Amino acid sequence: MDDRELLNVVMGIVGRENCLDDCAVFPCGEQVMVATTDMLHRTTDFVPGMTDWQAGWMSAAVTLSDIASMGAVPKYLLIAVGLDDWKSLAGVMQGAKDCCTRYGAEIIGGDIDRHGELTVVTTGLGLVDRQNLVRRTGARPGDLVCITGTPGQAQAWLDGYHQYKKALFEPQPRVEEGQILGKAGASAMMDDSDGIALSLYDLMSVNGCGFTLDSSRLPLPTGIPAAQARELALYGGGDYELIFTIPPRKFPVAGVPSTEIGMVVPEISVTVDGQPLQKRGYQHTWE
Repeated sequence: MDDRELLNVVMGIVGRENCLDDCAVFPCGEQVMVATTDMLHRTTDFVPGMTDWQAGWMSAAVTLSDIASMGAVPKYLLIAVGLDDWKSLAGVMQGAKDCCTRYGAEIIGGDIDRHGELTVVTTGLGLVDRQNLVRRTGARPGDLVCITGTPGQAQAWLDGYHQYKKALFEPQPRVEEGQILGKAGASAMMDDSDGIALSLYDLMSVNGCGFTLDSSRLPLPTGIPAAQARELALYGGGDYELIFTIPPRKFPVAGVPSTEIGMVVPEISVTVDGQPLQKRGYQHTWE
């Protein structure tokens, strides 16, 4: 059992329409507000060697990344910290605050509790003009599939390429890029925190179309054998780049370093170089 299978349980209770995007969306005056929440743990998310400051930074960053994927401006963050050691609190809070300051958000509340391991829950709120909102739905056959930055770097550190430490320990959510893409007319978007492959399967599940990739176009982490770098780019988790679809006439987008890696197709499938792309990446699993 994995987290995507369990999502079907949630959909059965709260409705599928409330589970389709990285953020919930609701009216807020002349704009719309987006809201999202994340939960990170020492054993599953904060890798050995990560400081309390980095745990706080990462906790804020993953939530701001969800807001970025909707084309929205992050405004506020609430943070709940479960502590096994009270001495971790100052570092976690400072890291989260520094991340929020870097991307224009403000911590406005939260909670503190005792826990068996360091656990951080972050809830983010953002705003976007309705016409610039980008959802996971909206991809159309003929659109390009594109990715910001270079995927696979966070997983590369876990595989022993320690020049990529910052990519995993201090992820940089693509907040400005998300807003630019929303204004430029991206048709669908999400972050690729679970890897490109799973992200495309997630997009396929909410769109009536599929995706085909050209592996020769993938931007690859350097200093790694080509075959391994390709695996990392396709399946590695822990990156917070934006994967998006966009009509060809609107690409490239000024101010957003990104690469065209494929195309939206009518067939309900995900392929790479004409072969089925394996449905794997970063997932939580249960027996």
